[in-house]
Amino acid sequence: MKTKILLAEDDPDFGLILKQYLELEDFEVSWFQNPEDIVRLLPTDFPFHMGILDIMMPSIDGFSLAKMILKEKKNFPLLFLTAKNQKIDRLMGLKIGADDYIAKPCDPEELVLRIKNIIKRTRPAYSPQIKIGEYSLDTEKLLLSHHSGNIRLTIREQELLLYLLHHNGTMIKRDDILDTLWETNDYFTGRSLDVFISRLRKYFINDPAIKIQSLRGIGFEVDFPVT
Repeated sequence: MKTKILLAEDDPDFGLILKQYLELEDFEVSWFQNPEDIVRLLPTDFPFHMGILDIMMPSIDGFSLAKMILKEKKNFPLLFLTAKNQKIDRLMGLKIGADDYIAKPCDPEELVLRIKNIIKRTRPAYSPQIKIGEYSLDTEKLLLSHHSGNIRLTIREQELLLYLLHHNGTMIKRDDILDTLWETNDYFTGRSLDVFISRLRKYFINDPAIKIQSLRGIGFEVDFPVT
């Protein structure tokens, strides 16, 4: 599965060059010259794995756009791209929640390396094949395999599992899961989340090293031996 990149760059020449180069590197790039088009996408389908945002854009600057994206899509990986190379911009980007920062004109090979590092660090679950302890997950087939048998996951079950994998070893708030995956937070979606968590625990019952622990009043903590 290709990494889907959202590119916000208002410079038509640089944006086209960047898009073409990244596509040669086997990324799938959606290029937006008008950041307002990205804002309109936020409440709907947002099928991207990470974003590259130019800071200096006329209608909505990259910092403001990043805040809008992260408000709707928590933990969305972002890399800031700008002609400036000032410390205050780097600090601002990191404070907002950017994963990296690179100044224009940038070396394309360095940019690709930074992108791959972000994906590896923040979205490891996007690999088509993921080894989880004694299990293997095929994300394209939604298939969880174990020597005792195979389990066909639903789309929602896999989405939840990938979210937990992304936050492996950390405290995960219930509210964050509900806001990200269900996009709503009420009694019924909360109960639905509990059902899905129970299913995942059952699916991984054959490997005692895998733990999905409930934290009363907070959320969950997971321990997945991922290789």
